Amino acid sequence: MSRLRRMPRRRSYDQYCAAARALDAVGDRWTLLIVRELLAGPRRYTDLHADLPGVSTDVLASRLKDMERDELATRRRLPPPAAAYVYELTERGRGLLPVLTALAEWGAPALDERRPTDAVRAHWFAVPLLRALSGPSGAPGAEGVVEVRLDEGVFHLRLGDEGAVRDAARPAYGDGPAPGPDACLTLDADTCRALSAGVLTVGDGVRDGRIAVTGEGTLAKILRGE
Repeated sequence: MSRLRRMPRRRSYDQYCAAARALDAVGDRWTLLIVRELLAGPRRYTDLHADLPGVSTDVLASRLKDMERDELATRRRLPPPAAAYVYELTERGRGLLPVLTALAEWGAPALDERRPTDAVRAHWFAVPLLRALSGPSGAPGAEGVVEVRLDEGVFHLRLGDEGAVRDAARPAYGDGPAPGPDACLTLDADTCRALSAGVLTVGDGVRDGRIAVTGEGTLAKILRGE
């Protein structure tokens, strides 16, 4: 019997309801934030722990085992010379992107003030910004890779690629610079939050000098309002 099959089932709401079944799988503390990290692509356990400040090693290991059992994530060994294990989402796990997008939209008003105890990683802005740039305030219908540069770090987004949910090789966003991006946005965290909350458009941010858009392709020109 496999290791996953020997794992006991965790407690269930025992309700014949789609929402309850979903919460059986992702309702535990930290699970959706692990999904947020893995939506950026395969991650080592140590990388996950570093980008989830506050989670204990025991809880992280337990949640990852639960996600394997529920077929939301898999664990595989990278070929040499890396020879390390990474976790990555299954297609079902990647299907949680719209769930996180909706949660980020709902929670955006709560980011009106950063608390002294708040940790921050640049790529945590990726989910709400992906929605903002794909909507009326950004570049609706446009396709391409956008690199986003903040003081806190760099991440990149893939706009207009519906296949990203099905193809693990094309994650919807990623931590770090993008190879050959179609456009680059340079802004600060407050401007990024305003875009994510829908109180600022890319065009207004460019005109006000709060956003710098570089690149000569179609996507960059759309974002600059040309």
